[in-house]
Amino acid sequence: MRYIVMICVISMCSAVCAKEQTASAGFRWVSSEPVLEVREVRGEGWVSVKDPSVVRYGGKWHLFCTVRGTLRSHAVIYTAFADWSDADRAEQKVLSCHAGYFCAPQVFYFRAHKKWYMICQAADDSWEPKYGPAWSTTDDIASPESWSRLTPMFQKQPENVKAWLDFWVICDDTKAHLFFTSLDGKMWRAETTLAEFPRGWQRPVVVLEGDIFEASHTYRLKGSGEYLTLIEAQNGHGWRYFKAYVADGLDGRWTPLAAEKDKAFASMLNVEQRSGRWTDAISHGELLRTGCDERLEVNKESLQFLFQGVLDKDRVGKTYGQIPWKLGLLNPIRP
Repeated sequence: MRYIVMICVISMCSAVCAKEQTASAGFRWVSSEPVLEVREVRGEGWVSVKDPSVVRYGGKWHLFCTVRGTLRSHAVIYTAFADWSDADRAEQKVLSCHAGYFCAPQVFYFRAHKKWYMICQAADDSWEPKYGPAWSTTDDIASPESWSRLTPMFQKQPENVKAWLDFWVICDDTKAHLFFTSLDGKMWRAETTLAEFPRGWQRPVVVLEGDIFEASHTYRLKGSGEYLTLIEAQNGHGWRYFKAYVADGLDGRWTPLAAEKDKAFASMLNVEQRSGRWTDAISHGELLRTGCDERLEVNKESLQFLFQGVLDKDRVGKTYGQIPWKLGLLNPIRP
């Protein structure tokens, strides 16, 4: 069985959108050089680093990523640094909370429990279902050895869901909402109460259908009461790119914001690489949040997007697990 993960991220500036400065709905970006590349960690020479989730806490960025290798197909690493210029030099550690397949992490602080949560997709032969969303917790985000063993979020796979991946949790004032995609143009949502989280999930429902692929990431736009979802799509301007949708509530209707190939959130059409071309894809990423808790708030006037990228020439002829993904950072270009 093949598990694929990716994440979607979006930037939004009302002034730029109103003027429609470019063909891509007003969104314009400049990419950094790669900020993080693979290296040997715990004796494993990893092939790629991808699927980032990052929070700012205690004066540092705390970054969690999927790594893929040959001795072990999937794992999650942790690294921390004060500035992005230090990211590629910071120590990396493989999380020990699961010995098997786990990837596509999402990390946030859940205030009601006073704990950090990591949500991911994982597999274990002792679970039923054997693959699905799982969680781990810690009291200390800076201690990679302190994460608890992964626990499945569902006791059985929902009967109406045939495939699911790229799990993402965001909370409003009363409920926790779990979003995921299914590789068939659909985004799904399940919900539970804050009191029952991380258990008690209701039957998932389809909330969005279209030309979308995977890695849906949803955020609250600080100060506006609106929500933003970024979703990865394929074969637009670049191999992978991101679309954006907005809604008035997490259980509301998602409407397109920048959801066309020629008017995307982030693609090769509206991303400049001033330090030299290093990617032909804008793939699974994470918006930099204004806080670190379960509300996942972002400032729509100053969004930044951490994403995975790769050149076409470096992926041709390779299986997906052999693609040498790197991480880069998108910053908005002001009008």
